[in-house]
Amino acid sequence: QGQLVESGGGLVQAGGSLRLSCTASGSIFSYNVMRWYRQAPGKQRELVASITDGGTTTYTDSVKGRFTISRDNAKNTMYLQMNSLKPEDTAVYSCYAQNFRVYWGQGTQVTVSS
Repeated sequence: QGQLVESGGGLVQAGGSLRLSCTASGSIFSYNVMRWYRQAPGKQRELVASITDGGTTTYTDSVKGRFTISRDNAKNTMYLQMNSLKPEDTAVYSCYAQNFRVYWGQGTQVTVSS
């Protein structure tokens, strides 16, 4: 536990899709909540989606119906499937995990061109 690594970011045209992955160095079984955050230039960090160890998910309004968060405990990985991407989704996306401590990934850039 302790290290989170994001992957899957990149440049995509509006309307396209990307799948972000957040892989932990150890088991994610103990994380009672995992989240995706994003931060666009000049803006505050925003909570995008959350998933609990029981599988309950929540989303910020702007991504509902377009993004799907999931976790695969067997692969020690959390995912964010992003469909129908918009230019306003452009940001650095970071993953977060919490048990009795908080862990952050380093972030991955997502750029959506119009």
